[in-house]
Amino acid sequence: MRVKAIFPGTLTSDIISGKIQNLGLIRLLDYTVNDIPSKSEKYLLVTKCEAVASALESEIKANIKTEDTSVTLKPKQEADASNGMNLLKPKQKFVAKSASQIINEQRGNGAPAARMAMTRRVHPLVSLNPYQGNWTIKVRVTNKGVMRTYRNARGEGCVFNVELTDEEGTQIQATMFNEAARKFYDRFQLGKVYYISRGVLKLANKQFKTVPNDYEMTLNENADVEEASNEETFIPETKFNFVPIDELGAYINQKELVDVIGVVQSVSPTMSIRRRNDNEMIPKRDITVADESKKTVVVSLWNDLATGLGQELLDMADKSPVVAIKSLKVGDFQGVSLSTIRRSNVVVNPDLPEAKKLKSWYDSEGKEVSMSAIGSGMSPSAKNGSRSMYSDRVPLSHVISNPSLGEEKPVFFSIRAYISFIKPEQTMWYRACKTCNKKVTEAFGSGYWCEGCQKTDEECNLRYIMVVKASDSTGEAWLSTFNEEAERIIGRPAEELNKLKSEEGEVNEFQTKLKEATWASHVFRVSVSQHEYNSEKRQRITVKSVAPVDFAAETRLLLEDISKNKTSQQF
Repeated sequence: MRVKAIFPGTLTSDIISGKIQNLGLIRLLDYTVNDIPSKSEKYLLVTKCEAVASALESEIKANIKTEDTSVTLKPKQEADASNGMNLLKPKQKFVAKSASQIINEQRGNGAPAARMAMTRRVHPLVSLNPYQGNWTIKVRVTNKGVMRTYRNARGEGCVFNVELTDEEGTQIQATMFNEAARKFYDRFQLGKVYYISRGVLKLANKQFKTVPNDYEMTLNENADVEEASNEETFIPETKFNFVPIDELGAYINQKELVDVIGVVQSVSPTMSIRRRNDNEMIPKRDITVADESKKTVVVSLWNDLATGLGQELLDMADKSPVVAIKSLKVGDFQGVSLSTIRRSNVVVNPDLPEAKKLKSWYDSEGKEVSMSAIGSGMSPSAKNGSRSMYSDRVPLSHVISNPSLGEEKPVFFSIRAYISFIKPEQTMWYRACKTCNKKVTEAFGSGYWCEGCQKTDEECNLRYIMVVKASDSTGEAWLSTFNEEAERIIGRPAEELNKLKSEEGEVNEFQTKLKEATWASHVFRVSVSQHEYNSEKRQRITVKSVAPVDFAAETRLLLEDISKNKTSQQF
């Protein structure tokens, strides 16, 4: 069987050098199948391959041997031959080998993991989806969680997860429960490369996912996991999705992690911080970085990053190195701050276009520019969310008329609107752990069980989780609100409102408080994202911060809009 194929430009050097040649044998590692409509035939678009053997003339001319080869010699060669000079190599007998024989020989000499690579095509993570059949991936374990126990209505169990990264830098989270967790916990070692097959993919729960992938993987006890130990492994390519420093405010106290690139301005000495939950002393070091937005932010390095890489940065701080940091948590300390976590990755002076551009800007003009901390321009009322309550201002119609907003990642806007309705019959709060604020369940006997803290407490808190309808002159929409934001809207904590709801009497104070909260005007900072509900994508608008209307600021905003409109009309 023959099939046409197209090689990418990246293989040009291998073809010119003869590594890949006519009649040669290659192994296809990754490809896609395409149709040629006009000719009703298929061709392969090869994206990755490797040479196995040189040109197989013996495959085509298997019966040709060299015993009867005759050579015509020129006069000088005849004379040299008569003098005993042997110009010809001794007779050789070439044994013809087919492509299948060569592959079988290589399989026999290879390790089990290598044989798996030959018998199954390795799929890149980006190509996987829940509707595929059999597949094999080759991945490195870049993060390994601890074994956790849980308790629910079906009983007790254990679970752990790993973060897997392939050669192209694509990541996916794999989770194992009970038997699979006990089987694979010791087998998966941080930093090692594995072949994995027979896993199950499903849409990732965006609330809990830790890597940028639309899918997550579940491995049961029947999954195939084999270490790629006796062959060439790889170092995953680190992919960054940089957020400019002046836009970090939108990510404050959110679960979404960010990547940042900046020029190191200063490095602090190592300090020791006592961890709250176990009183252990852990090392910490702060570095200050800046970018072309002319803003700076403090990044806290923890544990080994503080002592190892932090000391390296301190030694070279006078050279203003560029650092690219992946997976940072954004906090609200001093307005905006960044902190590394266990899966964070720091690269010093990376070979990236963004790094070269940033270094060029800093050397030419940035070092002379006056920098300011990003948190210094934020109002205290914007603690849970925004760059500014008056940036990116849009009417509600802009959000509700664009149902595709937030498909790839959440987008942020500021709106001014009235609270027009609050459903009194909705579930407005939940029982929360007094330590970590996660949802708790009633424990056996008495008290409340927290899955996050793995402990039972006699008391719990009530925290808001409710939806409100907001309206402006252009439309209306349902907004999801959480504890601090909802408390600003209602005007009292959930504990007090719960007491009013349980009281009986002629005047329902609970209903009265809800009515008092309606038709009040607020400025909201909101995020717009997509979520799955019954296999259908829906738009979710979440309130990140709430502030009262500053009429002086609103007036300035209106005057700016009027000025812009006049300028645009002149042109």
